[in-house]
Amino acid sequence: MAGVLSIVVPCFNEEAVLNQCLNELDEILKSLISENAISSESHILFVDDGSSDKTWELIDLFSKSSARVRGIKLSRNKGHQTALWAGLSECKQSDLVISIDADLQDDTSVIKSMVYEYNSGIDIVYGVRKDRGTDTFFKRATANLFYKLMSSLGVHQVENHADFRLLSQRALLSLLSHQEKNIYIRGLIPLLGYSSTEVYYSRKERIAGESKYPLGKMLALALEGITSLSVVPLRVLTILGFSISVLSFFLILYSFSQYVIGHAVHGWTSVILVVLFIGGVQMLCIGVLGEYIGKIYIEVKNRPRFFLDKTTKN
Repeated sequence: MAGVLSIVVPCFNEEAVLNQCLNELDEILKSLISENAISSESHILFVDDGSSDKTWELIDLFSKSSARVRGIKLSRNKGHQTALWAGLSECKQSDLVISIDADLQDDTSVIKSMVYEYNSGIDIVYGVRKDRGTDTFFKRATANLFYKLMSSLGVHQVENHADFRLLSQRALLSLLSHQEKNIYIRGLIPLLGYSSTEVYYSRKERIAGESKYPLGKMLALALEGITSLSVVPLRVLTILGFSISVLSFFLILYSFSQYVIGHAVHGWTSVILVVLFIGGVQMLCIGVLGEYIGKIYIEVKNRPRFFLDKTTKN
C-alpha cells in the first residue's frame, strides 16, 4: 500500500519564490501519485517562520485552492532549524517525510529517487550536492573548512548535505524523541543509525530573493552544531591548560637558574608578554566554557521550542 508523503518546506520571507516552489513540488506529487508510488493523501506543508512579507497570505491562498497544500505559521521568527522541527512535528502520522528549502536550489527532480529508495526499504535518504559550482570561491572554501572542522571535533554528518532529505516514519519519530532545545538536525540524523543512502544532484542558483544563510548565520549554525553535539572543545581547553602549566614550570626553573648564576635580566617586556598571553588564553577558555554553560542554562529552563500562530483550515 502506497505511503503518505509529507513535503516540509520552511519559509522565511519567500514570497518571490513561493509560487514556483509550489508548482514544482505539486507536479512531483501528482506524478508520484499517478505512479502509485505514494498515497493520494500526500501533501506539501509550508512552515512560515514569522515572515514579514506576504508569505503567509500566499500559503493560506494555496491551501484554499488545493487539498494537497497545508500550512502553519510560527508566532515569531525562530530560525531555520526550529521552523523545520516545527514542520516535522506536524507530520508524525505520515509514512515518509521529505524536507526541502523554498529557494529551489535543491533539485526537486531527485525527490522521485528518494521515494523509490524508501519503497525499497531505506529509512533515511540524504540529498547530497555533487558539486558547488553555483557557490562563490569563499563559500566553497568555508564550507569545506566547516565539514573538516566538524569532523575533527567528532560531529558526524554527511558532507555537502544540508536539510534536503527523506525520513521514514520510524526515523522521524526517533528524531523527534530528542528533547534538547539546542538542535542541529544535520548532526542528529546520522546518530539514529537506521539504513540510509544518498542521492546526488547539482545545486542550482536561487531563482529570486536573498539567501537566508549569510556568513553570520552560517557561523552561528556551526557553533550550534559543535556545542550541541561535541565536548571536544572542552577537552582541548584541558590539554591547553595542562600544556601551559608544564611550559610555565620549565620557565620557572629556567628563571630561577638564571637568577642563581647572576644572569637575570631586569625588565618588563618578557613579563608583560607572558601576562598578555596567559590573559588571552584565559579569556578564550572562559568564552568557550561560557558557551557551554549558556547551552545548559537554555536546556534546564525547558521552554517550548516554538508557538503556532496560525494554521490553514485543511
